[in-house]
Amino acid sequence: MLGRGAAGGCGLLVRAASRALSLSHGRATVVVERWWQVPLSKEGRQPRLHPRRHRVYRLVEDTKHLPRGELELILTQAVEDLGHRGDVVSVKKSLGRNKLLPQGLAVYASPENRRMFEEEKKLHQEGKAVATQTLSGERTLRFLRKSRLEVGMKNNVKWELNPEIVARHFFKNLRVFVPPHALKLPEEPITRWGEYWCDVTVNGLDTVRVPMSVVQFLRPQTRRYKHWLAQQQARLAAQRDTLL
Repeated sequence: MLGRGAAGGCGLLVRAASRALSLSHGRATVVVERWWQVPLSKEGRQPRLHPRRHRVYRLVEDTKHLPRGELELILTQAVEDLGHRGDVVSVKKSLGRNKLLPQGLAVYASPENRRMFEEEKKLHQEGKAVATQTLSGERTLRFLRKSRLEVGMKNNVKWELNPEIVARHFFKNLRVFVPPHALKLPEEPITRWGEYWCDVTVNGLDTVRVPMSVVQFLRPQTRRYKHWLAQQQARLAAQRDTLL
């Protein structure tokens, strides 16, 4: 393979296509070096290249045909079966590039990132660490700030709203898992329909107030329910005709 290189037999990186900045070579990367080293030139002058000899290269590494290795990453938050925030882990490239990196669960183990997490760990050990919200936590906060929760309660029984009921409706209606201990309701008991609010604390750091409408529970519109409703309406109509 031909190409232009620096003096001193430095290796050449020939890339088949441009790619995002990464600490690992792409699978189409070929590393070569000159077979004969280029002699040093005088200061301020370009090295003199032989028209043929200095265009002969030897193959150093061909990553295109290497087996798929593992990717070294630093976790930005706890991940089940992998580790905690700041841990350096080696995972399959498919897991790292398809899940951990896109979801903000990890970053590349670059020297800069290593120093940053080492300093954070040192501050944590000294009791000076300042907790920061995770990327997924920030996304959850942005979503909750734009959301409104609807809680359906029955009208034929006495009830009082509690965090467990509200947490179930968060997951059912908004598809957001909120632990009951992360919820705060108004101090006055909620026992009737109306407009209320609830505070949600994300990761124990930031709190957002979500508007909450407590409305009458409506049964799902199934075929069985529609048949039952028709029977009820027919029975009421018959009673009305009897009274008339």
